[in-house]
This record gives sequence, structure tokens and C-alpha cells, in this order.
Amino acid sequence: MSAETAFRDELIEARILIPSGVDGVFGRSGLFESIVDGIDSLITRNGQDQDAEIVRFPPAMPRSVMETSGYLNGFPHLAGTVHCFCGDERAHQTLLRCLEAGEDWTEGQKCVDLTLTPAACYPVYPMIAGRGALPQGGCTVDVASYCFRHEPSLDPTRMQLFRMREFVRLGSPSDVQAFRDNWVQRGKTIIGDLGLPVAIDLANDPFFGRGGTFMASSQRDQALKFELLVPVTNPEKPTACLSFNYHMDHFSEVWNLRLADGELAHTACVGFGFERLTLALLRHHGFDISSWPQSCRKALWNS
Repeated sequence: MSAETAFRDELIEARILIPSGVDGVFGRSGLFESIVDGIDSLITRNGQDQDAEIVRFPPAMPRSVMETSGYLNGFPHLAGTVHCFCGDERAHQTLLRCLEAGEDWTEGQKCVDLTLTPAACYPVYPMIAGRGALPQGGCTVDVASYCFRHEPSLDPTRMQLFRMREFVRLGSPSDVQAFRDNWVQRGKTIIGDLGLPVAIDLANDPFFGRGGTFMASSQRDQALKFELLVPVTNPEKPTACLSFNYHMDHFSEVWNLRLADGELAHTACVGFGFERLTLALLRHHGFDISSWPQSCRKALWNS
């Protein structure tokens, strides 16, 4: 049994994760959610000085946002679309016959104008672009959402449906790079306060196909992405619990995001993975949260 599967089974045995029958999709216990709530509060306290606009989106977004943003160019294998029954009475009868016969009933399903949100920040860019030029000095958005990525796995840290909270900065190139570098240091401090081992490493996104190899190499060469790593299920393969991303002018070209002086804006974001951070805490401090280090309990719940 792999280390990933063994940890997943421990969490299920302790009823901390509730299996759904699909790899990477779990229910969460009250204990799990109490840890998530503590992490959320910790992030809020550490971001209070960002003067960020708070927005929360549902876990689905317009299909046009995914199409326009270029997500399907790099990550078609991770994307989740929404299909619904759009047929008539006859098509309904066909669907029911297929169900009764144990046959594929999804042929009549049609893709609607929604996709599942792949990262919390995706709806932010068209929202800001719809307001016109950025205010003088740029802006910061605090956003969170359930996200979906189609990567079924036995590793509990690779869930298909998970929650992400991000601070997104839109401004001049020097401004957003300073924002990202600042959050790299903040991230290390936050995770250190939780009593978790931490390392920062250069990273790349999991781009698809042969073209993706070039994109990943370019991303690394330009040092556009860093990840904060914590060993969770496998000490040899630490898990990315925070990511720090500099998009340059990618989203600004797509959505025509302009600074107050008319120049293209640059964007960056820091993302926190609630589930991965929670699993890291359970791995390192155990399933009995009353026995966790006092410094960690104070950081999460001020107790």
C-alpha cells in the first residue's frame, strides 16, 4: 500500500474524510471544517493590510470566461464542463430506458453555458475589466471558491473538488512583483507559525501535451511560479500548499486590463489550498486537535 493510500485510509477510518465512491471527491467532518475555519481566519488576519476588495463566487463560472482566458489551451485535461438534459419528452423516455438497462444515459446531455471554476481568481479578471481602467495605484482582490480539476487520485491531497483562497494583485509590473515576493515571505511565516516544515521551490503548472512542455520550461525560466511545499502523504514528494504566481500581462491582454495611465496592467496572485493545509496539519500534529502545539492552536483559533 502506498503512503498516499495509507493516509487516505487513516482519514476515512477516523471519519475525518467521507468517501463518495469517486476518487478525489470527499465529504468533510466537523473536525476537518473547524481546521479549515481556523486557516481561513489566519489568512484573513494576515491579509488585513492589503486593502483588498472581498468577493466570493460560486464554484461555476460562465463558459465564455474559460474559453476567453486561454485555460483550454494549457489545461484541457483538467477542465470541467457542465452538461444538462435539454431534450424533449421522447428524449426523456430514451434516457429512462438507458438507465433501466444500465446503458450510457449521458448521450443526450448538452454542454450549457457554465464550466466549473478551475482556480478562484479566474472570475476576477473580467469583473475588474468590466469597470474600466484600474484605479491609480492598482487594486487587490480577496477571492475564494470551491474549484474543480479533473485529476482523480488515491492521494487525498489531490482532490478533484477543493477550496482555494487567493489575494490577486493588479497593477504595474514592479508593483505586482513586489506583492508576490512579499507574500512568499508571509507564506513562510504563516506556515512556520503552524509548526509545519516548509520549503519554497520554483515550479510550473501542469500544462498539457508537447506544447505544454515548452510552456512549463518557459514558466520556470522566467521564474513566474513558486510553491510553498509541505511533506504530507509522501516525504519524497512534498505537497504544494500555497502558490505564488506572476502572470505578467497574460490576463491583461485577454481582458484588456489597463492601468490608470492606459498601459497594460500586470497581475499576480497568492493561493492558499484549504484542504491541503488541513491535511498537512493532521499529518504532522495528529487527529486529536486538543493535543496540537499551543502555538498552532493560538494561530488557528486563538485558544
